[in-house]
Amino acid sequence: MLVIGVAGGIASGKSSVADCFERLGAAVLSADQIGHQILREPEVKQEIVENWGQDVLKDGQVDRAALAQAVFGPADAERQLARLERITHPIIGQRIVERLAELESVEVPAVVLDAPVMFKSGWDRFCDKIVYVHTDLASRQQRAADRGWSVSELARRESLQVDLETKRLRATDQIDNSLSKENLFLQVETLWRRWRLPMP
Repeated sequence: MLVIGVAGGIASGKSSVADCFERLGAAVLSADQIGHQILREPEVKQEIVENWGQDVLKDGQVDRAALAQAVFGPADAERQLARLERITHPIIGQRIVERLAELESVEVPAVVLDAPVMFKSGWDRFCDKIVYVHTDLASRQQRAADRGWSVSELARRESLQVDLETKRLRATDQIDNSLSKENLFLQVETLWRRWRLPMP
C-alpha cells in the first residue's frame, strides 16, 4: 500500500488532488476531518474549554468558527495555535496510524493523506510519496475569498505554517493546479501510472 501525502499552500486545491486520486482507487484520509471529529471527544473538549473558555462552545459542543476566532484572532496567534496543536496533534497522529493499519488490512492500493500541517506535525513520516500542489497566488487568494478570508488573513494564516518553498523542496513530486480540472486529473493519473498502481 502506497501512502501519498498531499502538500501545498492554503487554498491550493489539495482536496481536489485527493479527489482525483480517489477516482483512481485510493482511499483518502483527511487530517482535518479527524480533527473535527476529535473536538467532540469529552477530554479534548474539556482541555479546549480550560484554555479558551465556554465562549467556544455552542449547544454543548466546540464551535469551530468560535475556536478559530479565539486561536487566530489574538495578536499572539502563533502561541495560541501552538497550544491547540499540543492538545489535538498527538491524538490526530494516533488516529492516522490506526486508520492506516485498517486500510492496509483491506488491501487498498494507495492511501492519500490530506493534512495541511503535514510537515509541521511530522506526519510526512507516514508517507512514501509527497505531492506538492502548486497554485498561483491570485487563484489561492480568490479561493480564500470564497471562504470569507481577506488577502491579509490568508497571508497571516499561511505565515503560521511551514513556508511553501520548504514544502516544495520536501515533496517527491509536483502538480500544477492552476489549469482545468481535466488537466489536474491527467497529472494525477500520470503519477498513478508512474508509480505502477493498478488502474481502475
